[in-house]
Amino acid sequence: MKALDHSSNALYDIPGPKTERRHMLYGVLSTVLIAAVVGWVLYLLFDTDQFTATKWNPFTYKGIQELLLKGLGNTLKAFAIAAVLSLALGAVLAVGRLSDHRPVRWLATLIVEFFRAMPVLVMIFFVFVALKVQPLPALVTGLTLYNGSVLAEVFRSGVNSVEKGQREAAYALGMRKTQVMSYVLGPQALRAMLPAIISQLVVALKDTSLGYLITYEEFLHAGKLIASNLDYDLPFIPVVMVISPIYIGMCMLLSWFATWVSKRQQRNPKVEAVDVAPAEPGTLLPGRQ
Repeated sequence: MKALDHSSNALYDIPGPKTERRHMLYGVLSTVLIAAVVGWVLYLLFDTDQFTATKWNPFTYKGIQELLLKGLGNTLKAFAIAAVLSLALGAVLAVGRLSDHRPVRWLATLIVEFFRAMPVLVMIFFVFVALKVQPLPALVTGLTLYNGSVLAEVFRSGVNSVEKGQREAAYALGMRKTQVMSYVLGPQALRAMLPAIISQLVVALKDTSLGYLITYEEFLHAGKLIASNLDYDLPFIPVVMVISPIYIGMCMLLSWFATWVSKRQQRNPKVEAVDVAPAEPGTLLPGRQ
């Protein structure tokens, strides 16, 4: 029987020379394919004269820069409000789904399943058109209902993923359910939930672009307004080349923040696992001689 290597955390066999060569071949082919696609896209951009000064000079105008900054600010505003409300709604619905009272649990489940299945755009349009709400509240409401419902499932799954013995030990110490959730299950589940939470917030950030469909003056709406007022062919391509990296950068910033928080939690003694010293030979139980 082969000895186990406890120093390794790999869940698969260490690849041999043939597998390593095959993986290297896959990597080279993938790199060549990606480089070919990027080269083809660049060729099309140069072939259609997308990098000429005429098409980029408008972005040096103060009015266009102010319009883009205003749109970016409105995007961040909608995202910040929706993110906070989604986290709060998700927490409330998760508590409802974990409730010991069956009616509360059923009601929370019904709400979560309904808004998870409903398209975000439909909810935004319903609030904006049927309820005659202003663009920003309509956008935030749609984002909050959808992302809050998804986050509720993330929170519930994270809490349930904690080892059952942790919950039982806390109850054995006389802690109430609120204390068990706040001091035992929540901190331990947070690290497991964090990647999914950040991923859902990235979705919320990208979905703020749906605001332009209800005339909310966010970043994409500003880009569309700029493109519609430029008098050369394919004006939307330079606009997309300006807007896209900013969207990607904001999403990457959220991912970096999640990594930073995760590393801080790993160094936090409140959420670190405590090593229990093994029993030494000759240790007597209380009352034994």
